[in-house]
Amino acid sequence: MSMDDLAWQASNFGGLPPRRVGLLLEHGHLDLVIQAAAERGEWFCAKGAVEELCRTGKFAQALKVTEPFVATGWPTAVWAKADILLRAGRPQEALNLVRPDEAGRPSKAECHDFAELLVRAGRVDEAIDLLVPHIDGWWTLSVLVEITAGQKRDEQVLELIAPHADSARRARGESRWNHPFSNAQELQAQVLERAGRADEAIRILGQDIAGDHYLTQNTLTAYAELLARHGRFDELRELATGQNAHTVLDIYAGALRDHGRAEEAESVMRDAIAADDWVGYRAWLSSVLLRDGRLDDAIAVAEPGFGWYDCSNLLAPLVHPLLDRPEELLHLVEHPSVVPHYDHEEFQHWWRAFALAGLGRVDEAIALAEARPDPWTDLRIVKAGLLSAAGHLDAAATELRALGTIKAREELCEVLISQGQAAEAIAVHPTVAEQRAAEPKPEPVPLSEDGYSLEPPF
Repeated sequence: MSMDDLAWQASNFGGLPPRRVGLLLEHGHLDLVIQAAAERGEWFCAKGAVEELCRTGKFAQALKVTEPFVATGWPTAVWAKADILLRAGRPQEALNLVRPDEAGRPSKAECHDFAELLVRAGRVDEAIDLLVPHIDGWWTLSVLVEITAGQKRDEQVLELIAPHADSARRARGESRWNHPFSNAQELQAQVLERAGRADEAIRILGQDIAGDHYLTQNTLTAYAELLARHGRFDELRELATGQNAHTVLDIYAGALRDHGRAEEAESVMRDAIAADDWVGYRAWLSSVLLRDGRLDDAIAVAEPGFGWYDCSNLLAPLVHPLLDRPEELLHLVEHPSVVPHYDHEEFQHWWRAFALAGLGRVDEAIALAEARPDPWTDLRIVKAGLLSAAGHLDAAATELRALGTIKAREELCEVLISQGQAAEAIAVHPTVAEQRAAEPKPEPVPLSEDGYSLEPPF
């Protein structure tokens, strides 16, 4: 294995990805996962095995799993080892392993990560001292607030935030929209709240919102959520029924539901739809009705908007929670109100095919897939997926073995795990080298005689 291969795995979910590693572990195949990490250089196998070993207190074995990866010098693996050492009660070794080299001018991310490790090691003041010189924008300030939660340093953190929050308040009036601490006001309110000073947080942030002394929509959202957490319904209703309704009305309605006032929340959103038929209102209400088991009501709310935007806005949020509930999914996609639009007809056919397969109607599902093949997906892999969804695992495995492509072998791995054939599943899964070799190669850029690109600039 090499750093390049490991970095490729991490960024592309290459090798055995987290989902398949998780399936192996769920089926009790920890030893095989450890073996795959060692023999195949599978990073996600190593990562999954380490988590399982640490969960059961087997820290020495977890360290052994990481050693070949650490030996490459890959920083992610080194940090994983530090995490194990810390969990094993060896904080000084963990800190020594990843301590930034000040002479080498560590990156901001390295400082952030090391500060978090210091806090986990119980050295909160050192973490704050490390971050303070690097507070030059929203990111480090956010990290400071995050790592000091519950560490009894709120007053100190508030002193550090205050000048940046005041500067952000003035920035809008000075037309400084690119202010580096645009989140300082909401962070200040967050720390006040956790310090037991919620009323003060509401008062200060409320004044900022009322006076338009804030820079981003996130600050408005943070204020609405603060009001919701503390049951300040009058202020929240006033905020949500004015010019900010598109941003915060769902927070108000959600707060009503959280406090046992579901019927009132539904009425609020239906009234909003009647007054301003915005897709966001319909999306929120239809999703809530679906969670409440009211599928027909959810369809009725979403249906008028199906033709306005593509299906990702209103139809897909109803489909996705039903992917493992085939009877309801079929009811949805066959509903007369659910019509194809905007060149997204193919989604409804695939959803219907998998709903049919989940109900055991596999021949109908395959016929539907064959009648409308997806040009970007091998039909035989789709057929195998439908067979698998219908519980016909042997038939699915036969299809995928006959195909033998990289993608087919990846899918076959999951089928074999479900059949209890974990060792074969790992063996059949393509290696990192095979996956990388199968990647499409970029087209060569044509060059002129003097070496300049002949491609248009955009």
